[in-house]
Amino acid sequence: MKKFNFRKVLDGLTASSPGGSAGGGGAGGGSAHPGGTAGAAGTPREEIQETLTSDYFQICKTVRHGFPYLPTALAFDPVQKILAIGTRTGAIRILGRPGVDCYCQHESGAAVLQLQFLINEGALVSACADDTLHLWNLRQKRPAILHSLKFNRERITYCHLPFQSKWLYVGTERGNTHIVNIESFILSGYVIMWNKAIELSTKTHPGPVVHLSDSPRDEGKLLIGYENGTVVFWDLRSKRADLRAYYDEAIHSVAWHHEGKQFMCSHSDGSLTLWNLKSPNRPFQTTIPHGKIQRDGKKPESCKPILKVEYKTCKNSEPFVIFSGGLSYDKACRRPSLTIMHGKAITVLEMDHPIVDFLTLCETPYPNEFQEPYAVVVLLEKDLIVVDLTQSNFPIFENPYPIDIHESPVTCTEYFADCPPDLIPVLYSVGAKHKKQGYSNKEWPISGGAWNLGAQTYPEIIITGHADGSVKFWDASAITLQMLYKLKTSKVFEKQKSGEGKATAEIVEEDPFAVQMMYWCPESRIFCVAGVSAYVVVYRFSKHEVNTEIASLEVRLQYEVEDIITPEPEIIPQFPDASSQLPSLKSLSGSTNTVACEGMMKDSIPCLSVKTRPVRMPPGYQADLVIQLVWVDGEPPQQITSLAVNSAYGLVAFGNCNGLAVVDFMQKTVLLSMGTLELYGSSDPYQRQPRSPRKSKQFAADNFCMRGLSNFYPDLTKRIRTSYQIKGSRKLSLPTDLKTDLDHVNGHCTSPTSQSCSSGKRLSSADVSKANRRGPGRPPFRKAQSAACMEISLPVTTEGYISRRAVLQQLHGISSFSHDERHYTAHTWMNKENRENSFSRSRSSSVSSIDRDSKESITALYFMESFARKNDSAVSPCLWVGTGLGMVLILSLNLPASDDLRQSEPVMVSPSGTVLTLKGAVLTFACLDCTGTLIHPPYEVWRDPHSADDGEKTRKRKLVMHSPSSSQDMGDHQFAVICSEKQAKVFSLPSQTCLYVHNITETSFLLQADVVTLCNSVCLACFCANGHIMTLSLPSLRPLLDINYLPVTDMRIARTFCFSNEGQALYLSSPTEIQRLTYSQEMCDNLQDMLGDLFTPVETPEAQNRGFLKGLFGGSGQAFDREELFGEATAGKASRSLAQHIPGSGGIEGVRGAAGGVIGDLTRARIALDERGQKLGELDERTASMMASAEAFSKHAHEVMLKYKDKKWYQF
Repeated sequence: MKKFNFRKVLDGLTASSPGGSAGGGGAGGGSAHPGGTAGAAGTPREEIQETLTSDYFQICKTVRHGFPYLPTALAFDPVQKILAIGTRTGAIRILGRPGVDCYCQHESGAAVLQLQFLINEGALVSACADDTLHLWNLRQKRPAILHSLKFNRERITYCHLPFQSKWLYVGTERGNTHIVNIESFILSGYVIMWNKAIELSTKTHPGPVVHLSDSPRDEGKLLIGYENGTVVFWDLRSKRADLRAYYDEAIHSVAWHHEGKQFMCSHSDGSLTLWNLKSPNRPFQTTIPHGKIQRDGKKPESCKPILKVEYKTCKNSEPFVIFSGGLSYDKACRRPSLTIMHGKAITVLEMDHPIVDFLTLCETPYPNEFQEPYAVVVLLEKDLIVVDLTQSNFPIFENPYPIDIHESPVTCTEYFADCPPDLIPVLYSVGAKHKKQGYSNKEWPISGGAWNLGAQTYPEIIITGHADGSVKFWDASAITLQMLYKLKTSKVFEKQKSGEGKATAEIVEEDPFAVQMMYWCPESRIFCVAGVSAYVVVYRFSKHEVNTEIASLEVRLQYEVEDIITPEPEIIPQFPDASSQLPSLKSLSGSTNTVACEGMMKDSIPCLSVKTRPVRMPPGYQADLVIQLVWVDGEPPQQITSLAVNSAYGLVAFGNCNGLAVVDFMQKTVLLSMGTLELYGSSDPYQRQPRSPRKSKQFAADNFCMRGLSNFYPDLTKRIRTSYQIKGSRKLSLPTDLKTDLDHVNGHCTSPTSQSCSSGKRLSSADVSKANRRGPGRPPFRKAQSAACMEISLPVTTEGYISRRAVLQQLHGISSFSHDERHYTAHTWMNKENRENSFSRSRSSSVSSIDRDSKESITALYFMESFARKNDSAVSPCLWVGTGLGMVLILSLNLPASDDLRQSEPVMVSPSGTVLTLKGAVLTFACLDCTGTLIHPPYEVWRDPHSADDGEKTRKRKLVMHSPSSSQDMGDHQFAVICSEKQAKVFSLPSQTCLYVHNITETSFLLQADVVTLCNSVCLACFCANGHIMTLSLPSLRPLLDINYLPVTDMRIARTFCFSNEGQALYLSSPTEIQRLTYSQEMCDNLQDMLGDLFTPVETPEAQNRGFLKGLFGGSGQAFDREELFGEATAGKASRSLAQHIPGSGGIEGVRGAAGGVIGDLTRARIALDERGQKLGELDERTASMMASAEAFSKHAHEVMLKYKDKKWYQF
């Protein structure tokens, strides 16, 4: 309490200091800023009891949604009915029934080569590219590795685990085959060396092992396929090859007929060969399914390789032969295909993406029975489909998983936890009408695992914006994800005809409809989208279809500071004469001050064309108003950097690096459109003067435009290209020392502290007088960066996180220039030597930034009932405006007194004169009442705008203003919470004194900050570019959580990370996946109960009775004892240098996930019971085995006794 008393003394001493709140603050959490509180504003500090403590916070990942990024492997458990997918990044996704979706990650990050389930055992073997085998325990909700085996001298190429066997066959690149005990994960001494497998007369190496499988007829025989076309049928007992088959084309895969007498191989020339064990000299049948038959009777021409084939038999019909690849070379435009051969019918299923792997799902897990295939799971590079084989037209199943998140690249996200409960069924009802037809009528076959709703019951909605202009609403309740509704924002615009792009005013070459920003009011159902082509669309929700014209407005938003070029002085004085350098707020005019583009100057034209004819709008979100920024004097409109909507006021506000616009979407009028400087009026705390360019080495780059957005994988991202031209095709000669540096530079960032979108033409000193007289404040034509280009690798500083300047360049479409006092020095994106020098500099204070750039972006907007001025006695409608220089302005909104006049009387917007300051760009605002409770902005209760009932009651607006009503004297002041990328401040209103300040970071900067509710209280959640996730108490700004959790390795994380209420957050972990996490201790504790079970007790189906004759003549498969053959007693120990056993964490990981308290004890007990049950099962098996061997011994002993019973001792 002494600390609080000391603060109170400071407040009393500084209460009369009006400028105190603008100064620097303490660095510690909740340290008092020397800005006083006057009157009643001083008392709440002792009254407000903050309930949140650090015990309420803990960070853990909850669930990952979406399609596994860069998939490489596929496996299916036919008894448990769960599917596993491995990826190039070392991840494994295990999928069962909807709700059962588990993500695990190999620590090494090595690509997964192959996956093998221990069928119905609750375990999975993964083989990785670092030549390590791992055994995963799936009998816990978060799988963990039980054992690992690292091969030191050989590279793993193929694995095979026979059904109900504990011995895993491992083929290697050298052609050898090793055998691993699954229980102990130790190599057997039994090895099949390549030189023993092939004939002694063979002079060449057979290549890597590409296939291993035991014969369905006899488990003691192993089929080994080598890459060069050699197939060896190896007798495991006698340790020799029974037969060898040779083919002159490379083998890609092998498949058995279930009787074990025939097998099929797929080859690199597009052929399929069928072999009979009785005549291995040549194939029994050879076909090239897609090859053209030659007229002269020659062999059909070769086709593309058949990468995989499966040969599945049916009891009552012809067998299925299913393969991928094998298409003719002359059809280059043909898409990747899966071919299904059933009898004489050949069906080719064309896919949208390359096929990674496929599996045929069969009724039985036993390889020696009729397989009866019923479906094919096809894993594509960017999709997962399941084909129904039971119907002749082979329809696909409707996929219940949210794997189409990346249908178009995600450009932005919003997360709403604890939203109104009626929204999800309403959105689902309008979205269900657009579902596709033609799916299989059967149930989804991947139906394993178990999932229940858990304790978390509040509704959650995730919204994703995409590069094609679509917006998807997802039901995210109870850690699941299901699509509710899809909105196509591009439908309000005319389609762009091919070849028209240059003739129109587009500023983005690709994806002109990409969604850059979204704002949603769940209560009023108003939805607003800002697009990359500098437009805003306001949507209203209706349950009725309507046919109407789309209203549109055009807004001129220009940064109107005239820059005077004075080429004579080399150095600009730091404080020029104010009278001679006053900025003129009139725009430049005349033809000499415009840039010619395509032979004509563009002015007052938008980037896209809104449809003018009546448009049919289905039920759901319907466009109410389109607002477009227009070209001004040959300059393109700059991309929108902030957006806010208020349904109660009927206003939408948005800003960019030029200024701010406020639009009345009820009356469809523009209320305000002015440059940022004009907003200050006489309140501008800084003297801004135009900059004169240097006489020599004045450089600015041309069009910065990322292309190839649709190829959103990193290895397909195109390099940034530039051209430096002036007036047509005439190129500039660059200084030789700069040419290499400029190869990849495309833009112009004039200050590390402003989100400037400007770039200029490159001028040599000789061209300055000839070119249009234009300064850096008025950029010429610039193509904007596409909003979804998030795959560029970012420069990393010595601290290991991305630099702030690089983030701004990616987020706002600008490139990199390092500013030196004498000249500009360019840096390339990939230049490692210059990374630290050019990018590690963090944002400096607002004052020092003014000299570098007079532009100031609008970075945050917030509508609120608040105190606009110091002497206000009551709250009034306000718009809070935050800028890139850390300035906060409050605009007063004068609304008509009654609802009847709202449609006719004008709304007045005027600057209040209030200016507050912070370090760094402003990120977020919030208001608390005098009890510390979050005040929600007012809203209008939703009503259907096209309802059939047009009575007076329906048309009257119902507003919820959220004014404090418990007592009159409690509403006389508020707390304003403002967070910038460097610090957070809490001001008391209306006195505008700074009560608390917390300097969040000095060396880095915040990417995201939000005021969120948790456990009926409120806190400030922050995500920093150095990977730290932090929470601060409100209003005192005490640090409650600070964990270095998520390094920002690329722009995708920075662009899509968002917080929500109840301790929820999410980000795009890859271009195809959403990762959700929680920072709530309560949810971490309950997470185990919410996750699905991967393993459920299921009885293994019994094998079919083979019959007397088959048992008599069908081989000796049943008598094969692998333990006797591969065990240490017979085979000996393997070389220690060959492979290294690494014990895994096993079930400890599951305990860790539910650590602490009763849940941890229960989890430990459950794991112990599982292990005990497993051991008891093993004990039962061993007991049965011992009893069987004892009976056999007794029988043999009895036979011996009978044989020698009547013989005398001398007859032996």
